[in-house]
Amino acid sequence: MVTSAVRDDPAWRVAPPAPGLTDRRVEITGPPDRRMTVNALNSGARVWMADFEDATAPLWDNVVGGQLNLLDAIERRIDFTTPEGKEYRLGERLATIMVRPRGWHLDEEHLEYDGRPAPAALVDFGLYFFHCARRQIDAGHGPYFCLPKLENRYEARLWNDVFLLAQELLGIPRGTIRATVLIETITAAFEMEEILHELREHSAGLNAGRWDYLFSLIKTFGHRTDFLLPDRARVTMTAPFLRAYTELLVRTCHRRGAHAIGGMAAQVPGGDPAAHEAALATVRLDKEREAEDGFDGSWVAHPGLVPVCRQAFDDVLGDRPHQLDRTRDDVAVSAAELLSVRRISGPPTPEGVRTNVFVAVRYFAAWLRGQGAVAIDGLMEDAATAEIARVQIWQWLRHRVIARETVLRLLDDEIAALGAEYPWAPVDEIRALFERTAMAGELPLFFTPDAYSRHLVRRTAVPA
Repeated sequence: MVTSAVRDDPAWRVAPPAPGLTDRRVEITGPPDRRMTVNALNSGARVWMADFEDATAPLWDNVVGGQLNLLDAIERRIDFTTPEGKEYRLGERLATIMVRPRGWHLDEEHLEYDGRPAPAALVDFGLYFFHCARRQIDAGHGPYFCLPKLENRYEARLWNDVFLLAQELLGIPRGTIRATVLIETITAAFEMEEILHELREHSAGLNAGRWDYLFSLIKTFGHRTDFLLPDRARVTMTAPFLRAYTELLVRTCHRRGAHAIGGMAAQVPGGDPAAHEAALATVRLDKEREAEDGFDGSWVAHPGLVPVCRQAFDDVLGDRPHQLDRTRDDVAVSAAELLSVRRISGPPTPEGVRTNVFVAVRYFAAWLRGQGAVAIDGLMEDAATAEIARVQIWQWLRHRVIARETVLRLLDDEIAALGAEYPWAPVDEIRALFERTAMAGELPLFFTPDAYSRHLVRRTAVPA
């Protein structure tokens, strides 16, 4: 194997935890809009991942506004009052800021270099690094990032080159930048150790991503019947192939001294008391499993879930900041186990098909309006969940386990319901986007690049 020297060398380690990233038992994620910025920083989570990728629709107003909000937060001048009189004020103990730039697959068409659109990843990284790196260092932390959608070690090497150049240009010591990599593609799951090695002096660990991981699995193997996934609600983190992936992630990280961060809890607490308690119970079980498996922390999407996640990790960690000493030498995962999907493969239920059409249509409507994260039926949906919803429809159509006429009828129903509820909604654009990305003969790798260039470039934000 080409990288056997990296895997077989027991000596190398990633850099020790950076200031503000030693204890990461609860991390909250969300778009860097003004309200979320204050709420996330005050939430009691140890880290806030300000998400320019899956949780932000890439309107130029959102991109620039999010950067300004981060700058204002670091300068502690982001306090504000809504027109209704509700006050948002920063507290004393704030979460450490980590920024997730957009992926390498996206361009930013409002900025050009050498006559071509600039890579959106570099725009998001560069704006934050230029304006905030020194401010964060002066505040006792540093410029920290979360890297999405990496497919392999070469993309990690590219990011490492970016970090080295950026630090050199600003005169910042090498290794000041730290980055957590989301292992949310099936190809990256086979190169976790190599990715850590490429970024080792800048590494802050790895993170497990559920929906994008399933999305990647379908993009890669969706043409094969033995990778036919059932309803997404039935593909839980206890599925054998996901257990293999998460346990391997913990073992790989801890073997190299890196934090292992668990997956997203997307539930939105609230509603009737029974539903509220059921949501909290689901999150509690998920986070207890992660803590017991050896993860050092986990993600939530809503401030109301922070206490539940914190308690689950408190029960295991106690006063320790992490459990890097649990090297999970008992774990041995083969390539076959990472791909053992057939043990849960199967056709969808009618409710599963309807749910995916509903989620995709509702999310596309919000995204085209400039909202990248939206609560739908008790879950915080973002681009990752929209992607899995639409590629599952594509996979089920390809293998003829659902009829095209069924999907079109459901699409008619959801478009009609959306138009009745929101008469201003661009229903024709939403329908066309769904048909192009979920019902085409060839599967588009992402819905965002085409939808961005067609609908969002040079559009201003629409008030929520």
